[in-house]
Amino acid sequence: MTFIRGLGEALPSIVASLVLAVAIAYLLTPLVRRQVVRLRMVDRPSPRRVNTRPIPRGGGIAVAAAFLLVAATYSALNEALDLVPVPAFLEAGQLVALFLGGAAAATIGALDDYYDLRARWQLAGQVALALGAVALGIAIGTVQNPFGGGVFRFDGLIAGFLTVVWIVGMINSVNFVDGLDGLSTGIGIIAAVTLGVLSLTTQLGQPFVAVLCFALAGALAGFLRWNFHPATIFAGTGGTMFLGYTLAVLAILGSAKVAVALLVLGIPIIDTFWIIVRRLAARRSPFTPDRGHLHHRLLDLGLSHRQTVVLIYLICAGLGGLSLLLSDTNQVYAFLGVLVAIGLALLVLARGGLAGEALGADSYENGSRPGTGAPPA
Repeated sequence: MTFIRGLGEALPSIVASLVLAVAIAYLLTPLVRRQVVRLRMVDRPSPRRVNTRPIPRGGGIAVAAAFLLVAATYSALNEALDLVPVPAFLEAGQLVALFLGGAAAATIGALDDYYDLRARWQLAGQVALALGAVALGIAIGTVQNPFGGGVFRFDGLIAGFLTVVWIVGMINSVNFVDGLDGLSTGIGIIAAVTLGVLSLTTQLGQPFVAVLCFALAGALAGFLRWNFHPATIFAGTGGTMFLGYTLAVLAILGSAKVAVALLVLGIPIIDTFWIIVRRLAARRSPFTPDRGHLHHRLLDLGLSHRQTVVLIYLICAGLGGLSLLLSDTNQVYAFLGVLVAIGLALLVLARGGLAGEALGADSYENGSRPGTGAPPA
């Protein structure tokens, strides 16, 4: 892994964006908390949740606001002052997709936090977000060929379809893993930092995209102070939709970073995949709540709330480091290996398979309920 020659010139922008996003999210979260309490956007204790006291939700609004404010302001300043080079492939429409789409994702999620929208309406909103991003120029044009050199190239409807699946899948993967205090937030930080570091290597050479990634990491870090166990506010659907959408688009902006995102976010993506497969095998809806997630299994083994979250952080960080050392083809192989390993781990941890899982219930930071909130995970 070799960094670009202009790393020193890019560092001030990276540090400034990171620190400013941390500060804004840190200061804004308590203000958001007071407002959502007034609006009664609160998760109350129940058998379906891990919190034992009422906790406000909707904290993702602070994350989205911090990132969008810092990233959009920096983009304008960079255009005027030419602080770091902008990739030649990056078009204005793609930045609009990132910023406007991120704001729309947070808004749709916030509406669910307030109104408890049915899962079908959330899914419709996610598809609309993805289609809007495609219309503005976001597209997966290439995928590394794991069976040999070169890449698979896509265009037209196929590229658009793959992009929609990628964005909707990422949103739901983040939503599904949002089951313990600070879990999705911490995983998001690790993913954003990994994508940012990769953007600073000679493999990609995209310092502007790196600044955006570190701004997202900063916004999440500022919020994590209030979201880590014991949380005083939950990200809510607004937070998970914003984070999933933004990470998905940032990975595409980096052209060669989709495989990296797959590996870094291997835990939530693969956990989501196996959950859906298992539920379908049991002839249940993919959105039927149960306690089959990896974090539920770890809790059942006797790990504490914090120990479970930190362990998953460490696994994701390890995968992030691995993604920076492997070639594109090996990243795909590594992802497939993780897919099998986590599947086997979940099978062993299930201790009895599918029977009785429906008796449990998922625990969500956003407090979603089957048929009323985010698609249950």
